[in-house]
Amino acid sequence: MKRKTFVLFPSLGVGHLNPMVELAKHLRRHGLGVVVAVIDPRDDDATSADATARLAAANPSITFRILPAPATASPDPGAHRVRRSLDTLRLANPVLLEFLRSLPAAVDALLLDMFCVDALDVAAELAIPAYFFFPSPASALAVFLHLPHYYANGTSFREMGKAALLRFPGIPPIRTVDMMATMQDKESETAKIRLYQFKRMMEGKGVLVNSFDWLEPKAMKALAAGVCVPDKPSPRVYCIGPLVDAGNKVGSGAERRHACLVWLDAQPRRSVVFLSFGSQGAFPAAQMKEIARGLESSGHRFLWVVRSPPEEQTTSPEPDLERLLPAGFLERTKDRGMVVKNWAPQAEVVQHEAVGVFVTHCGWNSTLEAIMSALPMICWPLYAEQAMNKVIMVEEMNIAVPLDGYEEGGLVKAEEVEAKVMLVMETEEGRKLREKLVETRDMALDAVKEGGSSEVAFDEFMRDLEKSSLENGVCS
Repeated sequence: MKRKTFVLFPSLGVGHLNPMVELAKHLRRHGLGVVVAVIDPRDDDATSADATARLAAANPSITFRILPAPATASPDPGAHRVRRSLDTLRLANPVLLEFLRSLPAAVDALLLDMFCVDALDVAAELAIPAYFFFPSPASALAVFLHLPHYYANGTSFREMGKAALLRFPGIPPIRTVDMMATMQDKESETAKIRLYQFKRMMEGKGVLVNSFDWLEPKAMKALAAGVCVPDKPSPRVYCIGPLVDAGNKVGSGAERRHACLVWLDAQPRRSVVFLSFGSQGAFPAAQMKEIARGLESSGHRFLWVVRSPPEEQTTSPEPDLERLLPAGFLERTKDRGMVVKNWAPQAEVVQHEAVGVFVTHCGWNSTLEAIMSALPMICWPLYAEQAMNKVIMVEEMNIAVPLDGYEEGGLVKAEEVEAKVMLVMETEEGRKLREKLVETRDMALDAVKEGGSSEVAFDEFMRDLEKSSLENGVCS
């Protein structure tokens, strides 16, 4: 039997590319050939060629290919980012088709990001089995697959009041304010686009999810029972995670490590509050001052990744800390705090034994990294499905505590930051949270070892793919 080859097709943005690369690494560990085909339309929202180049250099066993979007058919630059993304990916279909036809050997499967639904048409034209890779929790998948049915006759969330509770199969009740901004008005263009994408996901042969059964048993039961999509067959769901960045372990000398890691080496075990909010996480100056005051009042050590406010990102990509933070803050906290501009090696930071809690935007990549380090979290969701993740993390998984006041761009007060930091770092509730994270980490490790639930699910996926290939008359 020849070695199978998969082509992975991520959506736009580093937040979608990174987990797809983790999937690619997982496939390579199983002896499969992998090509990651990245569309690069070269606008501000897109994955840059530089990011792809860095990932390619770090993963020489994986083949990366940059596929330029057709310059003659660029989407409207003034359109909403959701519309631009959909149009860019759809218009790239001919480029993807040409690329797949140019490969020297037939492709055994096309693995699509959740938003690359129009590539199903390319897969169908070439008779390639197409599966989706879902880089968020299975609970979010349960909601997304149910939303087309829910909204077929339901009221727009924004008309129900911010505190109204929504009930979906397999997950705790969710306040309307914690649902994605793009889905608040079912008549909006963004909601119609997302509903179109969620409907088309059901056309795939199955969905690979970056989670593990023990973490989300209710959602997985609902997905397996077909109750999330009550009016048509549900796709097969395979929990194959957690797939996470293990951190860059190359080089042990301090001169080869980021300065924040060297600083962490000098801090006591589990003593540092780490604050980082993803590749798009940025706050207005007023909010940054509240965070700073809360950290200072808490008395705890901290490592904080700061970006320029959203309105200054283009003109001042390098944050002016002296102007943005309270007067004298950096001097007063220099012996117990470190502020890093724009970026820190998060995968390595969360694994460092000096870190005791992670203040996070609840992106699923970050959440899984924290789980694998048994690191408690304080939730501060910012965009996309992050507020929904927060509900699952706090109420279903019991691995985090929420910050109050973030809703709809609200101001989280210094007192709230201080209170939640002290709760996790100093109280009995914080101790129980850490114990729960240790248990969760251990179950995650069990899931990915030989014979574990995620490895069994991956084997089932490969068997189903082989069965599908035989039914279509394709020999491997």
